[in-house]
Amino acid sequence: MPAAPRDLPFACACGTVKGTLRGVTPARGSHAQCHCIDCRAAEVYLDQPDPAPRAIQLFQTTPDRFHFDQGFDKLSVFSFGETNLLRWYASCCGTPMFNTLRKPKLAFASIMTRTLSDPAPLGPIVGTGYIPTPSGKLRNEGLPRLIWGALSRAAAAKVTGRWKVNPFIDPDTATPKRPVHIVPRDQRKAITGQAKGNYRPLAP
Repeated sequence: MPAAPRDLPFACACGTVKGTLRGVTPARGSHAQCHCIDCRAAEVYLDQPDPAPRAIQLFQTTPDRFHFDQGFDKLSVFSFGETNLLRWYASCCGTPMFNTLRKPKLAFASIMTRTLSDPAPLGPIVGTGYIPTPSGKLRNEGLPRLIWGALSRAAAAKVTGRWKVNPFIDPDTATPKRPVHIVPRDQRKAITGQAKGNYRPLAP
């Protein structure tokens, strides 16, 4: 029997930014984890410890499932480039919280699972990206499933019109609801260099 939908509260570390991820089931998103340099560099940029060799765990779903109860005015966003992923965080305490794409018609948003009150309803991790190996190459596990899940959810949101329900980006203008800070290239290079220095291969 499919799991019943759950509403999961989320909050930043200091509790200023709070909300609910609505109608969660393992079938309505993908529980994933990522070792990539950019995800880890984003943590360092926000004065968080580099999680290496552990991965960053996320739940990928659609923006319409996010509802904010308080503190949205404390939400800020940055990106490592003009076309790169938007990375949302609580400016009150520096907690990394969400990632979104820039185009609202491609409905995609992920939440850092550590901001959720109870990640158990997300189900097991179904994909892992950019796993470091002793050879220096990176490998992925479950990547086709993650891509298919993201595309199928975005397609369903477009057909039903749910893509227009987006707390992060204005669907009419495709403009983020907070000014986007683009991290200067030299600063990004320094941060990613620091993250690369901490890279450790994992057993295959």
